[in-house]
Amino acid sequence: MSALGTYSPRPGAAPLPRMIAAQAALETRMLLRNGEQLLLTAVIPALLLVLFSTVDIVDTGAGEAVDFLTPGILALAVMSTAFTGQAIATGFERRYGVLKRLGTSPLPRWALMTAKTVSVLVTEVLQVILLTVIAFALGWDPQGNPLAVLLLLVLGTAAFSGLGLLMAGTLKAEATLAAANLVFLLLLVGGGVIVPLDKFPSGAQDVLGLLPISALSDGLRDVLQHGAGMPWGDLGILAVWAVAGLAAAGRFFRWE
Repeated sequence: MSALGTYSPRPGAAPLPRMIAAQAALETRMLLRNGEQLLLTAVIPALLLVLFSTVDIVDTGAGEAVDFLTPGILALAVMSTAFTGQAIATGFERRYGVLKRLGTSPLPRWALMTAKTVSVLVTEVLQVILLTVIAFALGWDPQGNPLAVLLLLVLGTAAFSGLGLLMAGTLKAEATLAAANLVFLLLLVGGGVIVPLDKFPSGAQDVLGLLPISALSDGLRDVLQHGAGMPWGDLGILAVWAVAGLAAAGRFFRWE
């Protein structure tokens, strides 16, 4: 306001935390309004949990089926949001020039990726709440240390987010769409989410056990079903995937 009592414009960017929060809120609203993404991130995991917990289709071993399935479905929810959903959305944003335009805005590129990560975490919190409520309704009896569960979910998110951004930043949008959905289906079947890894041949078990979805689902299962302590082996696998994926995404991601 000037000395004469008139208002003068004050052009300039908003504070960085406010820009990140606004972009994260926008990313979250766009994700929740997208019917296909909502189907992938919320509806499919919930339906799989209810179906395989109530219908004896897969031999999940001793104990209640819901106790075996819930950790795997939580891992699937993380993968569907941090990897599949983020890869597809970011790939098409890159194709249509959205990322290029945002890259010229006052919002730094690293802050844009931070906002996307915050959006993923918010969505995952909503997923975990929904799936936990359903699991409790089905008779789930969780065990173990909540801190171990939190560490597994955070490292799993980092691992899948890095791989999703790597795919979105290097492939064409259509190729990302096909590849992300194919990987989702393959890991759903072979990642220990619904079918126990011990049902596969011994040679395949060693390879499948090194996948991020297997490490996340097995780690969550060890803690939540068997009450194990900190699953350092699974955490180590996820940490390696997280570092490698995020480093590769940062190195090879193309904004145009």
